[in-house]
Amino acid sequence: MDPTPVDSPAPRVFSQRYELDHLIARGGMAEVYRARDRLLDRPVALKVLFPELSVDRSFVERFRREAQAAANLSHPNIVPVFDWGEDSGTYFIVMEFVDGRPLSAILKTAGPLSADRAADIGAHVANALGYANRHGVVHRDVKPGNVLITDEGLVKVTDFGIARAVNTEESLTQTGAVMGTATYFSPEQAEGIGVDARSDIYSLGVVLFEMVTGRPPFLGDTPVAVASKHVRERPPAPRELNPAVPPTFEAVIMKAMAKDQAFRYQTAEDLRADLLRFTEGRSVLAADDPTVAQHAMAATQAIGAVGMAGVDATQAIPRHGSHLVDDEGPEPRRSRTRVYAAVLVVLLLLLAVVGVLLARQLGYLGGAKTFSLPAVVGEPVSQASSTLQGDGLVVRTRSQGSSRPTGTVLATNPTRGSLVKKGDTVTLTVAKRTAPAVAQVTVPPVTNTTVTNAEDLLSSSGLKYTVKSVTNNATAGTVIDATPQPGTSIAAGSTVTLVVSSGPGSVAVPNVTGETPTQAVADITNAGLAYGGTTNQASSSIGKGLVIGTTPAIGTSVPLKTQVTVIVSTGPTTVVVQNVVGTSASAATSTLQNQGLQVSETTAPLTACTGPSSPGAGNVATQSPTGGTSVQAGQTVAIAVCPASGTSGTSGTTQAGSGPNQGVAFGPGKGHKG
Repeated sequence: MDPTPVDSPAPRVFSQRYELDHLIARGGMAEVYRARDRLLDRPVALKVLFPELSVDRSFVERFRREAQAAANLSHPNIVPVFDWGEDSGTYFIVMEFVDGRPLSAILKTAGPLSADRAADIGAHVANALGYANRHGVVHRDVKPGNVLITDEGLVKVTDFGIARAVNTEESLTQTGAVMGTATYFSPEQAEGIGVDARSDIYSLGVVLFEMVTGRPPFLGDTPVAVASKHVRERPPAPRELNPAVPPTFEAVIMKAMAKDQAFRYQTAEDLRADLLRFTEGRSVLAADDPTVAQHAMAATQAIGAVGMAGVDATQAIPRHGSHLVDDEGPEPRRSRTRVYAAVLVVLLLLLAVVGVLLARQLGYLGGAKTFSLPAVVGEPVSQASSTLQGDGLVVRTRSQGSSRPTGTVLATNPTRGSLVKKGDTVTLTVAKRTAPAVAQVTVPPVTNTTVTNAEDLLSSSGLKYTVKSVTNNATAGTVIDATPQPGTSIAAGSTVTLVVSSGPGSVAVPNVTGETPTQAVADITNAGLAYGGTTNQASSSIGKGLVIGTTPAIGTSVPLKTQVTVIVSTGPTTVVVQNVVGTSASAATSTLQNQGLQVSETTAPLTACTGPSSPGAGNVATQSPTGGTSVQAGQTVAIAVCPASGTSGTSGTTQAGSGPNQGVAFGPGKGHKG
């Protein structure tokens, strides 16, 4: 069953609790809506499985496992799962609503991020993955779209949509099946073989690559083509695409993206530790990894070989099939040998030059030893200058207006992590406190339009917004009010509250049992219903003057403004006891029980059962209370029954309701109450 669209007169409500507001995103197996939790009156994100998948047992099982796996993860960098369930054949998961933007949207609008910012985001994602991995969960779909960043800078990983507990014995997919997003696949995912936590590390490496270069490492016309490149091709070095990427950060990325799992970081905690070392300006472990160094050397050689002037590789390739091969005999072979030898000499010379340059760069062969520029951004200029001068660097400063405290280092040139040597000059950009000008904007006309249009208008005006859903006769999804009002001049960045109609809707009749009529009427009207009068009814369980129930019944879902009648107790019911003396024991018991009374039967003494006025064997000789007495419903009436002929008149009790031929006498103390 399709979720009700937001512009429908009656929004879909799941499990009589979660009311859909508007669509947030659509994924490969589900749609995500902003919804309102009616019980807790808070916004939530509702992930609804596509209807065509709800009938597929394997998808439903995967969906259920996702909810269970994610619900067990409680971490500041993981979007928590609150609830999950099924409604009319549609499966759903309830998650925290995160007021922020996906990393994919940020990269699309802002372009490549600085290495510092990328490392900070990556460290938070690695923190989340490390926690999940320790609890036996592999995400399997790490990508920018699953990383949410709030306005306060909080990083949260969401959608463990194809996560599976590592220790689960039952496979949820067929052998060789591939799940995830091809652009961020690990090689083992692309090959459809088993994955572990190191697969998440590879995918995070791809995300880090994209953050600093503006594009993923592998591109292709089809997902299959991209997946094949993850398995067979070496990724370009990030600095080939963005020379501003520090070599140490490039080393972290290349180690995370190693084809062989054994050469990657072995845990997300290891990757996070190296990212934090980078942000703190310390040496990263990846820089000492020989496999990473080999990759960097190969990339450098490839660039140098392509750019080398005077060498035409196409000329060195023999033209097989040319008539010269057939006509000139061995001479072309000797010529080709000389060409090969010349190319080999050139390549050896090139390697030697690269080796010398690298040796000088690293401080050998008499060259000055280089080191990474330490992190001083955010420090007072005096402290930063002392640190840099202590490393033998020359410090220059320049001022820049900022809201940061005066004297705070805002940036360095070259940037942190760049290779420098003693005597190099570093320019510090230092904050000069200026009074920030507060821009004023006008709240746009957001009422009487859809919530989506209103959100776009506010975002375009540089304003933030929150949404408050209310039941209203307007079409669901329509903005009926806003605070501040449209046309008001407010500071840029302020928050506007949108009051959005959720449609006329319906409401459950509140439970007012045991309340006074006044309180019950207040609760009914507060729920959006109308008071429809009062009726009275006797009750032995609810005190006189208190509410017994309502019409329609409590808990019934009814349209708003429905009239509800309050039923008030008149107290216990009064019954006039009927006279049953002279009737059979069974008839007397039936008569009294039909009046709502309890019956206790005993054997009458012989003196009451002899003489001309005797009621006869098996009939009632006496009763208490006597006939005509008014008593409360449920009270016990004691009847004494004459024994059958030939039995003793010993006082005792007999089975309640027995007839003249069924009276079984019991001795004293062994009576049975009917």
